[in-house]
Amino acid sequence: MRVDVITIFPEMFDAPMSTSIVGIARQREALEFHVHDLRDWTDDPHRTTDDSPYGGGPGMVMKPEPVFRAVHDVAALSPQDDYTIFLTPVGQTFTQSIAEDLAQRERIVLVCGRYEGFDERTYELADLRLSVGDYVLSGGELPAMLVVDAMARLLPGVLGHDASAAEESFTMGLLEYPQYTRPADFQGRPVPDILRSGDHARIAAWRREQAIRNTARHRPDMLAESSLTEDERVIAEDALREDAQRDD
Repeated sequence: MRVDVITIFPEMFDAPMSTSIVGIARQREALEFHVHDLRDWTDDPHRTTDDSPYGGGPGMVMKPEPVFRAVHDVAALSPQDDYTIFLTPVGQTFTQSIAEDLAQRERIVLVCGRYEGFDERTYELADLRLSVGDYVLSGGELPAMLVVDAMARLLPGVLGHDASAAEESFTMGLLEYPQYTRPADFQGRPVPDILRSGDHARIAAWRREQAIRNTARHRPDMLAESSLTEDERVIAEDALREDAQRDD
């Protein structure tokens, strides 16, 4: 996969895109990453990328000319079909499902907004507008990093075990089950016996139940979209009742 990022702060990507899982993805050539300075597509001595909004109001708006030039030129850098994403609060909320879809693509261009956002006319360049949540950030750089990180871990050969990504939170519509490691007993808090039993079928069933209980307790809103059997719905309802009783 090739990812290109267009931003006015390219230096922000140096360390995050060279370490941890993204760094591994690049080392293993599963991910090709490039960052581009939007100011390189300006045509004035001050390399201006913003201007005051028509109609008045606070803040500045990103000018359309450099964005159009940058997106067109960056798209031409590779023969792969590009899929252009604008990082913006007015976009669709980023989810694990979207990350999985994007990880199947060969080429993605991420365009980072700043100030009061993009000139509305630039959105005709977008295949997708994407937001990382209902809160305000200073710009699209951090959201772009989140998107790249979420996609990179899904690329073949990046994680140490191919099943790791499939069993993570949100992938199956549930939060992940509790995880434990050594020591077997920590200050009187033992690891559940079933995880030390070696019975893989019972362990899998226990993990499924615990994932349902975790989701019911911490993200009950996810249950409506989860594929649960009738018995599993009962488990979720029990967990919700237990949680309500604890609150009382």
